[in-house]
Amino acid sequence: MKIRFWPTVLILVVVAVTVRLGFWQRDRAHQKEAINARIVAMESAPAQRVGVDPMPLKSVEFHRVMARGEFMPERVVYLDNRPYNDQPGFYVVMPLKLEGGGYVLVNRGWLPRNLADRTGIEPYETPKGVVDIEGVARANPSQAFELGKGGSAAHQQIRQNLSIPAYAAETGLAFQPFVIQQTSATHDRLVRDWPAPTQGVERNYGYMLQWWGMAAAAIGFGLYAARRAAKKPDASGADDEAADHA
Repeated sequence: MKIRFWPTVLILVVVAVTVRLGFWQRDRAHQKEAINARIVAMESAPAQRVGVDPMPLKSVEFHRVMARGEFMPERVVYLDNRPYNDQPGFYVVMPLKLEGGGYVLVNRGWLPRNLADRTGIEPYETPKGVVDIEGVARANPSQAFELGKGGSAAHQQIRQNLSIPAYAAETGLAFQPFVIQQTSATHDRLVRDWPAPTQGVERNYGYMLQWWGMAAAAIGFGLYAARRAAKKPDASGADDEAADHA
């Protein structure tokens, strides 16, 4: 059976890529399951107090935390393209000036978009004076796909994503290296029905099976093509046989 070089190489590349992508989706699912197990383990743990001393992200991420301080509405950022129940809206991210010094960003909740004006912000309340905030420490306020730098030329408070180090450099404020995803109520008209960080595990397993199915299909096609090629008479051999009979 003759094996053709380039078709064989192409099939092997397809198999290698699809198998690797299947393992990548499996690893993503395992990572989400590990995060979920960590979150469940922390649900009954006491909340950590956020103060002026820096708290490493690795030690606090997904922990319940509490903070006391004053909101800074003049530094608010609205994260665009954050839908809730298929309705467009923003996440309201605002610095909290901590008692005793230091700052932490708080993702206060979801706010519906003004459908008549993309840059119009619907009314909501910001507590004045010192407030107590409870929530969960997260590495970022929420990440969404963006092209370029995001943001809005018409309204600089509206952005697609927010990097803590970049915003600290922009404002000159010394932020904690995490964001508090607020869970406590402050009667501010904001929605805090947060999506689970492990959402989509089933999709990862589904994609894993799809990629591995494509790999199996490529192998099957390669074997089928090789078998058909083996059954075809060799052209040079057929010419020699015809010459002998002549």
